[in-house]
Amino acid sequence: MRTRLLAALAAALLLLSGCTSDGTRDDGRITLRFQSLAWQQESVAATKELVREWNAAHPEVRVEYVQGSWDSVHDQLLTAFEGGEAPDIVHDASDDLADFAYGGYLADLTGLLPERLTSDIPRQSWESVTFGDGVYGVPFLQEPRVLVANAAWLRKSGVRIPTPGRPWSWAEFRQVTERLSGDGKYGVAWPLKEPVSATLNLSLTAGGRLFHRGPDGKVTVRFEAGDQVVPRTVHDQVNTDRSAPASTLGSGGSDTLPGFFAGRYAMVPLGFSYRQQIAQQAPEGFEWQVLPAPAGGEGLTQGVSPQTLSIAEDSPHKKEAAAFLDFLLRPRNMVRLALGDWMLPTGTQALKDPALHTREHGWATGTALARHLRPAPAQSVRGYPEWKDKVATPALQEYYSGAIGLPELRERLEEDGNLVLARYQR
Repeated sequence: MRTRLLAALAAALLLLSGCTSDGTRDDGRITLRFQSLAWQQESVAATKELVREWNAAHPEVRVEYVQGSWDSVHDQLLTAFEGGEAPDIVHDASDDLADFAYGGYLADLTGLLPERLTSDIPRQSWESVTFGDGVYGVPFLQEPRVLVANAAWLRKSGVRIPTPGRPWSWAEFRQVTERLSGDGKYGVAWPLKEPVSATLNLSLTAGGRLFHRGPDGKVTVRFEAGDQVVPRTVHDQVNTDRSAPASTLGSGGSDTLPGFFAGRYAMVPLGFSYRQQIAQQAPEGFEWQVLPAPAGGEGLTQGVSPQTLSIAEDSPHKKEAAAFLDFLLRPRNMVRLALGDWMLPTGTQALKDPALHTREHGWATGTALARHLRPAPAQSVRGYPEWKDKVATPALQEYYSGAIGLPELRERLEEDGNLVLARYQR
C-alpha cells in the first residue's frame, strides 16, 4: 500500500509539473538538468548567463541549472547514479571519473560530440577522460601549479627571476629559498594539507610516473628516482635548510595567504586559480607576481586533472545534452568560463584570446604553461581514491614533517599501496 501511495504521489507531481519521467514536457519540450560545480561569484555568474543564452535560443530544449558542491560531489553523484536520479549533464574533475566510467554511469561520448569540439581540444587533454575504449567527459578548464611570489622581496634579494623560457631547476629553487630565508622569514611555504595531488603532478617535471601499467592492464606502484625529486626537495626545505616552515604542511592554500601578505613567506606554490583570492585580498601596494613552477629533466611538464562535463548514461536526451555542451564550450564561451574561474581553457582557439595573454595577474605566464600540461598520473587508476586517503596522504605527511625517512616512505607507497590497488584489479 505504501509503495502504491508513493508511486501515485510521484505521478501526481509529474502531472503538476507538466513533465514526464524522462524530462519531456506534455508539449514536447525537453528539460535537461545541468549540475554545475562553479562556486566563485564570477564563474557562477558566467555559467548561469550562458544557460540563459541557451534557453533563449532553444525554447524546445530547456536547461535547468542545478548548483553542486566540490566538497561532496563524488558521494553525491554516486548516490544519484545508483538511485537513478543523476542530472543529465555532470560537472566534475577528470580524476574523479574512472570509477563512474567503469561503473557504467557515464555515457561514452564517442560519436556524440561535433568535430569542431573534438579537434579543438588537444589529444593529451582527451587522454584524461579516456577510459578503456570510451570517452566519458569533455575536459574544458585546467590549471597549472605556479609559484606566487612577493615581487618586491625577490627584486631586493637579487635572485634570478625565472620565466617559462628559463625556469628554475629543482636544485636552483632549493638554493633560492635558502637564500631568501632567515630572521623568522621563509623562502617558501608549502600548503600540503592535501599532499598527494601536488606531489604527483609536479613530479612529472622530473620524469616521475609512480603508477605503472603492465601488459595485463594491471597497475603497480613504483617509487623511482624521478618520483623522489619533489618529495626530497620539500622534505629538505622543511627539515634541513629551514627555508620552509613545518607549520604550513597541514594547511590549505588559502591558509597561507595571511602570512604571505605579512611578508613571512617569499613564495607559495599554488594552483593558478588562487590568483583571484590574492588579487581580492592583497593589501594595497602589495606587489606579487606569478612564476613557473621549477622544472626537472622533463622541463615544465606537470600533471593536471581538468574540470570536465559528462553526460549521464541514464539520460534519455544524450544528443540534446551534447548540443548544449557544444554551445557551452564554443571558444568565446570557454574563455568566459575560464576568466570566471581564473583558470585556463583547454581549447586551442580559446587559449589564443588576448585576455589570456596579459601580464596583469600573471595570465601570460599561465597560458605559456598550457602546452606542457599532461593528464595527472593517477588519472585512470581504479582504487586511487582509497590509495590516496589510506596510504599516500598519511605517508607523505609523515615524510614531509620528518617523522619517517625516504626508505619507509617508499615501502609504504609501494607495498601498502599495491595491496590496496590489487583489490580493484582482480
